[in-house]
Amino acid sequence: MKRYVIKRPGGTQLPDRLARYREELNEEQLAVATAPVGSALVIAGAGSGKTRAITYRVAYLVEHGVAPARVMLATFTNRAAREMLRRVEQLTGGTADVARRVWGGTFHRIANLCLRRHAESLGYTSNFSILDVEDAKDFLSVCVDEAGVDTKARRFPKAEVLQDLISFATNTDQPISDVVPRRYPYFEPLTQQITRVDRLYMERKRERNVMDYDDLLLNWKRLLEEREEVARIYQEQFEHVLVDEYQDTNKLQAEIVDLLAVRHRNVMVVGDDAQSIFGFRGASVEGIYEFPKRYPEARVFRLETNYRSTPEILAVANVSIASNRRQFTKTLRAARPSQGLAPALVPCRDADQQAAFVASRLLELRDEGLALGEMAVLYRSHYHSLELQLELTRRGIPYRVRSGMRFFEQAHIKDVVSYLRLVANPRDELAWKRVLRLIPNVGAATTNRIWERLQLAPDPLALVIRGEADAAVSKRGAGWSEFRALLEELVRDEVRQSPARQIETVLARGYEEHLENSFENAEARLEDLRQLAHYAARYTSADEFLAELSLLSTERYGAPQGLTSEDVLEGGDEDELLTLTSVHQAKGLEWRAVFILWAADGKFPSPRSLRDTEGEEEERRLWYVALTRARDQLYITYPLMVTDYSSRQTVLQRPSRFVTEVPPDLYEIWSLEEESSQPALKAPEGEDGGGPGGYVN
Repeated sequence: MKRYVIKRPGGTQLPDRLARYREELNEEQLAVATAPVGSALVIAGAGSGKTRAITYRVAYLVEHGVAPARVMLATFTNRAAREMLRRVEQLTGGTADVARRVWGGTFHRIANLCLRRHAESLGYTSNFSILDVEDAKDFLSVCVDEAGVDTKARRFPKAEVLQDLISFATNTDQPISDVVPRRYPYFEPLTQQITRVDRLYMERKRERNVMDYDDLLLNWKRLLEEREEVARIYQEQFEHVLVDEYQDTNKLQAEIVDLLAVRHRNVMVVGDDAQSIFGFRGASVEGIYEFPKRYPEARVFRLETNYRSTPEILAVANVSIASNRRQFTKTLRAARPSQGLAPALVPCRDADQQAAFVASRLLELRDEGLALGEMAVLYRSHYHSLELQLELTRRGIPYRVRSGMRFFEQAHIKDVVSYLRLVANPRDELAWKRVLRLIPNVGAATTNRIWERLQLAPDPLALVIRGEADAAVSKRGAGWSEFRALLEELVRDEVRQSPARQIETVLARGYEEHLENSFENAEARLEDLRQLAHYAARYTSADEFLAELSLLSTERYGAPQGLTSEDVLEGGDEDELLTLTSVHQAKGLEWRAVFILWAADGKFPSPRSLRDTEGEEEERRLWYVALTRARDQLYITYPLMVTDYSSRQTVLQRPSRFVTEVPPDLYEIWSLEEESSQPALKAPEGEDGGGPGGYVN
């Protein structure tokens, strides 16, 4: 096999530059930056400075005579590429305007650059348009109509669901017929129609000279596979291919890398299999595991020096991830000295005490000088933050939610709560208009016509139930009849006074089906609503429940009415906000103090993620990501008991398997004492306390 060497220009500056590399990089990073030509796999542990290593690698190549235009740097975000190339330019003294000439950015950005040059080869023109998410949904809706699908005769996935389904099939290189039964089994009878819509969608995009986001990758791969003369250009040009966050690439991206690197085989991929957590988006950990098989000559480097976390936090993380059977073995070593603070494991009586503990500890840490912006609360699923958001709002602790909108601002929450509102107050115009628009074949015009009839009635609710509003509905069908039946059920005495039963009734009488039809993350939204029903069961009347929700949703930054967040937090900066986030959204970030909520089996790991053999290992990787976001302090909490308010029974809760896989002596197990009639929780002492493994459970 032909070998290539890095070209070295004349001059005497190189030894000085190499000395600077040795001064600014540790031995592991230096080995990556100065690696010989050829393929390389860099296993980069959390907080190990992988970005620095890749940046210096690009600078090293340029300084040793590789033309910037012959380097391709694929990153997770365009912003990351810009920052890395800006630093490369500083390191190389502005050599040849590196930031402009290196092919750097996301796969999609680089694909766009290539396709603009060669679109004609695929039946497009170079001025093709790129559909954004909303435009793609509209386009798909048009294709559904053109395909002759009768969406009224049988429920058919809405554009958002179709978009997710087609995107997943494209990025994982699977046919629609395989994706539907696995991800959307309730649409399996419609597989043939969905496939027809997909085919029509592809044809119409080409006819109208437009591509969606996924087409950029799909068509780039087609160029490299179907147009040999085009493939040769880029296979020759990209002498060095570098890929960041390789564990998050999908099958399509991995195949593109292999097609580009086939000539020089100077491909360096950097990633951490222990942080591969985006399988639900189509990312495949198989790419990084299979890399040594596709490149048997590849050198393997490990970055194991962690600059982020204390030794105590890393001890827990290392033991935890070791339980995964399939992995590239590594052990993170702390560059920082011990601070004498082991991660705290905090069993709480129930979800309310868990929320109260976190809020209290946040304020204590703030009093000790730690800013709210340096703290974060992480959770597996968005609904796990419900009680905490309520508690933070009551105490006036300002926060931002990175995992999406605040819990009660989400569309599906507002939809279901609107049913409760119109039962409690039949003259609530906004609630009526929101739920009416959820009925099939009822649009804005019909909704307004119905409301004009209702607003004049002494009892709008009774008028609809009696059928006296039917005349205002021009296209009455099963949807309108089912809506009337739902209202009739909601006003029954035993249901009307129970907000939990009202929510459960709305779900059972059509809203669960609406979720499946309308949202690509229907299962997660359903979990939110079930948790809302669980929470609502503690209220003895719907009025009481709705009153609290209304107050919470109108308070500024969660501060009690009449008080600003500065008043409550003794002059704190209004922009200083606590971060609440799902673990998925937290990847790549870090905070001085991190709280992990609901570390209980059945919550983390998520039950739905354990349906296949890979599921538990990905959940453990997600747990590992959560642990390694913490720099100085880590608090892991879980409720000991969960109350089923509908049956008034209490269920004992076990700590997460990810907690009990770690020896108890690596935690500091806290006992919460309260000034109340409730018994205090005692941390186990020696082998006598708690349950299996010495844990409270």
